[in-house]
Amino acid sequence: MDKLNILVTGGAGFIASHLVDALVERGHNVRILDSLVEQVHGGKVPEFLNAKAEFIHADVCDADAVSKALDGIEVVYHQAAEVGVGQSMYEIVKYVKTNDLGTAVLLEEMVKRPKQFKKLVVASSMSIYGEGAYRCEPCNENVNPFLRPSEQLEAHEWEFSCETCGSQLKTIGTSETKPLFPTSVYAVSKQDQEQYCLAVGRAYKIPTVAFRYFNVYGPRQALSNPYTGICAIFSSRLMNDQAPTIFEDGEQTRDFVNVKDIVRANLLAIDTDGGDYNSFNIGTGRATSVREIAELLASGLGKDIQSEIVGKYREGDIRHCVADISKARKMLGYEPSVTLEDGLAELLAWLATQEAEDKVEGATAELTSRALVK
Repeated sequence: MDKLNILVTGGAGFIASHLVDALVERGHNVRILDSLVEQVHGGKVPEFLNAKAEFIHADVCDADAVSKALDGIEVVYHQAAEVGVGQSMYEIVKYVKTNDLGTAVLLEEMVKRPKQFKKLVVASSMSIYGEGAYRCEPCNENVNPFLRPSEQLEAHEWEFSCETCGSQLKTIGTSETKPLFPTSVYAVSKQDQEQYCLAVGRAYKIPTVAFRYFNVYGPRQALSNPYTGICAIFSSRLMNDQAPTIFEDGEQTRDFVNVKDIVRANLLAIDTDGGDYNSFNIGTGRATSVREIAELLASGLGKDIQSEIVGKYREGDIRHCVADISKARKMLGYEPSVTLEDGLAELLAWLATQEAEDKVEGATAELTSRALVK
């Protein structure tokens, strides 16, 4: 694709800043709109922000700022969002304002000049699925459960069983066709962002692509933000010689995808029209337990610290969710290229240069005080 004028909302963030670097390296003209959220950036422009990108310090809810940021832009990567599942359940207005209203403001400004845009790419999330997909082998049926009942969790029965035969269900890849059961305000707002963009994109003939990111990790994660990803939270604890806290029994699994693969998918969105007006899972298809991640990070950081597996559970938590990436493979040519082992090695090398303020205990206490940890 030729040289483009590109706007990246939330471009100072963990994932988006890597995307900005890749776009600049390709020779595109990149503009960033970011409010520098205190919880993530401490209100400061991060040192890693690409100096070759134009930076606008403004809120995505500010229509005037968004309108100016869109001047001359051909492609919009909408990455701006408040991130945090647990926190979203009590700071509801903050999450709805940034994620829902912010997206609405951006789209309303775009539809005033729809012929200007060649592509809109929006960051969605695997959280919109709720639980992942399962299969009952004896019944030869795929199953899409909602949430585990409180009674089951209180009994520390963590896995799903088939309602027909009672057998334990087997985790399978979650495809884009699975019914959506978002179980937090954050997840609902990410579903909203995705659907707003796809609906408006279709109506105004703005080619739109939505990427459902799975558990992203890599350098530049906000280590002092206790509501960010698992790898950052566990690293922050270990770097401060504290044991990572693991809920349930630690055998819950996620799909950990390196930020480089997330960037690769975003670049494919402008390299091809094959994904227009579609949603795609972006992960690896590999299941890794939360306990294993904690052990790998402790070993890599040289910390002889055992995780604290507390046996408690959090409201809305899911058991297993792993990406089925066959649609992205077929329609975009997406293929993850970074193994978990290589990705964690890079993360650990970066962690060796960082300091982290451990705020996890305070965040957990806040969730507990609001009856979200039981």
